[in-house]
Amino acid sequence: MQVLKKFKILIIVLFMLLLLTSCNTNKLGTIVPKDAKAGDLILESFKLKIDKQIYNAEHGTLVVPENWNNDSSKLISLPVLIIHSVDSKPIEPIFYLGGGPGASNMSFKPPHFLLINHDVVLVGYRGADGSMIFDLPEVKKAIKGVGNDLLSKESVINLSRAFDNSFKKLIEKGVDLNCYTMLDVIMDMEAARKALKYDKINLLSDSYGTRVAQIYAYRHPESIFRSVMIGVNTPGGFVWEPDIIDNQIRYYAKLWAKDPECLKLSSDLTKTVHNMSYNMPSHWLFLPINQGKVRTIIFGMFSSRKTAAMAFDALLAAEKGDPSGLALMSIAYNLMVPSSSIWGDLATKAISADFDPDRDYFSEMEPPDAILGAADSKLVWGCTQFFTKLPIKSIPEEFRKVQNSDVETLLISGSVDFSTPAENATKKLLPELSHGKQIIFSEMGHCGDLWSLQPKAFELLLTSFYNTGIADESLVSYLPMDFHVSLGFPEIAKILLLISFVILVALFTLVFFIVRRIKKHKNKI
Repeated sequence: MQVLKKFKILIIVLFMLLLLTSCNTNKLGTIVPKDAKAGDLILESFKLKIDKQIYNAEHGTLVVPENWNNDSSKLISLPVLIIHSVDSKPIEPIFYLGGGPGASNMSFKPPHFLLINHDVVLVGYRGADGSMIFDLPEVKKAIKGVGNDLLSKESVINLSRAFDNSFKKLIEKGVDLNCYTMLDVIMDMEAARKALKYDKINLLSDSYGTRVAQIYAYRHPESIFRSVMIGVNTPGGFVWEPDIIDNQIRYYAKLWAKDPECLKLSSDLTKTVHNMSYNMPSHWLFLPINQGKVRTIIFGMFSSRKTAAMAFDALLAAEKGDPSGLALMSIAYNLMVPSSSIWGDLATKAISADFDPDRDYFSEMEPPDAILGAADSKLVWGCTQFFTKLPIKSIPEEFRKVQNSDVETLLISGSVDFSTPAENATKKLLPELSHGKQIIFSEMGHCGDLWSLQPKAFELLLTSFYNTGIADESLVSYLPMDFHVSLGFPEIAKILLLISFVILVALFTLVFFIVRRIKKHKNKI
């Protein structure tokens, strides 16, 4: 029974890792219907099953211009899904804005509590869904790095060339990259709202989607009733800054120091993270360990408190002479990260919003005194300074910064969110919201933690706010951080190695018996 339990945990852990290193790239392609014109919405009714519940729904295609400012622009199409409320007279619909950038907006499965009295609408993101999806195969290959150092200048320049070549090919095909920004996404959403004849809509946004929601409120406040932002990304937030990452690690270290059992494993968690992040061995047995890839995976694991505990566990094991977990992270990077994002969509949205030509991202993302450094930012943002010519223009400055907003807005954050730190929303966004409130879940990470760890509290927050404008946080309770790991990466690595060995032996044995049988058959002849 114990072995079966551990096997189940292993499967769950590997699935969690897959989720962490993939940003919802379940993209949905569509084509522009014949004789279509801008603003057309072609829908078909069907029954949709979500968690054993059947809902009336419609899916289809929204036709929009590539360039909203050009009446003769070519047309593109986007997928649309409307899940109808179980109430015959629902109140304001909820438009969902998912995370990314570089991810589809069509995979959200709304919980039943939202569908009790709201329609829920999904509109695909241009560049990630529909007739124009910027997948960039060259970038998927280059993101694996050159040689044994993912973060070397050679690797970053190689990635820059891959982006450069990919963008040139898109431009040669007639694609206007500057028509795939968040401003264009918002115009698509407005086109869908009008086509569906909704007067006002609610917004529900996660991570990157919260940036879209913010600009939506600035441009079309008359269209929005209420807005809920989960894992709030503020202007500049597409760049993960090393000092903020270090502050979050120190936060975890303080929680660690409160547990006597943890202190027996490491008297200073920040030193353990720093020492093993920059002084890890090059191999475990015959398996290579790529420091940059490991640091990238560790940052991804820090998005959730459960996988953060696993990252610390792997670093502690490595400090004690067992780097097997780090080797598994290197392998996981190669298997999962290249396909984890729609890279062209990520670039057009992030660069147009947050790129600063005066910054030296390659150097700034890895300062000498950093605990972990911002490996992801060094790789992805560092390559922007090596472009032959950056083909993506910045959106207007007014949308690259926080503005005043009167839209009723609820901000929900985790106190240990490495991806979208709560303090950014507290300091930058909240003061500009005349009808804003922020609720911070202590010791929780990014959106996955917020949605799943206190589901009843989360449900009450959303339903009360959408229904009354007041967020009822009476069910929110303190959930202490648990650093205990029942099945860590070092153990998973050894189990997988053993399984691989057994399979290999079985194959050799099978081949041996097949060859032996063939020889016997020949001898009889």
